[in-house]
Amino acid sequence: MRTFAASRPSATQPPAAPPPEQRRQLAEGTVATQFDTISEVARGCDTIVAATALQIAARSVAEKMGIPYIFVAYSATVLPSPHHPPPAFPPMPGQTAPAASDNQELWARDAERFNDLFGTALNARRASLGLAAVSDVRSYIFTDRPWLAADPVLGPWDNPGGETVFQTGAWILPDERPLSRELEIFLDGGEPPIYFGFGSTRASQDVGGVMLSAARALGRRAVVSRGWFDQSLVENERDCLSIGDVNVHALFRRLAAIVQHGGAGTTTAAALAGAPQVVVSHHYDQHYWARRVQALSIGVAHASTAPTAHSLIAALERALEPDVVARARSIATRVRRDGTEIAAQRLMDINHQSLPEISSPLSARRKRDHPAQH
Repeated sequence: MRTFAASRPSATQPPAAPPPEQRRQLAEGTVATQFDTISEVARGCDTIVAATALQIAARSVAEKMGIPYIFVAYSATVLPSPHHPPPAFPPMPGQTAPAASDNQELWARDAERFNDLFGTALNARRASLGLAAVSDVRSYIFTDRPWLAADPVLGPWDNPGGETVFQTGAWILPDERPLSRELEIFLDGGEPPIYFGFGSTRASQDVGGVMLSAARALGRRAVVSRGWFDQSLVENERDCLSIGDVNVHALFRRLAAIVQHGGAGTTTAAALAGAPQVVVSHHYDQHYWARRVQALSIGVAHASTAPTAHSLIAALERALEPDVVARARSIATRVRRDGTEIAAQRLMDINHQSLPEISSPLSARRKRDHPAQH
């Protein structure tokens, strides 16, 4: 079975909102590029899996090819629900941030945003393929049976009794890469350090110095993931090591605490390692993961502002308290590791049945073996 997975783009600090005409041009270009690219790489595939809300073309390509399509969210906050609001987006030029409202109204506005931004471009391309127009872009992308690739303890679906969402658990692939010799020597050279890493999220140029100052004020060493910090980090010193790509599952087990941006994968990896977290969220679902870390008492949600040495010291002092450390270790034993296997088996079941996922029922075996997922 061949499956094409259209994943999320890199999480970057959102730039200032462009004017309406430029927005329209960007949307048209995005949709056109997605149709061309996905149509090419999905040739010969049995299923298309779209793992981001902004894969506008993926389901239309699957429809044209006559193969199943699955939409996957990495956090519950992305999926419409009366129990939570949609992820916040900055207002466009000429607009103001919506006043407080009930969740149903906020989700209705979110649907309008999808239609306004992508509806014309999507339907023009669908018409060229002989496909009918779509009246609700977001609902079409998400389907009425989306998947949730998040751990049920860390990021539960808020209506677990219903069958609207199929929660697989987090998607974790084995990583057998050893840590570098340089990193091993550094880790062995003293007490467990604090890790600082914001993935691909943009950060201010002085954030490297801020992180090191916070660690030093607490008498801790630091491991800093470069990401986009290359120009702001000081040279490696005895109490600090900057690193590139790394096996985080091997590294996180050896740390005192983890300061990160709130990405779904990083939050899950830190929770699996049993390390307390400080989450400095920037946008989209990162705020959700910061709230979850705080609610579970496995770390601290830092304010969604540029961290200062003072703010990081305060957050880390709380995260390193014995009760938080103990809670983080306890939650680690409850985080499931089989989400990828559940998702893979589900994909195979769908293709064997030759039925689209949006209309297929849950298997009795999955309900029996994984009751927490349903």
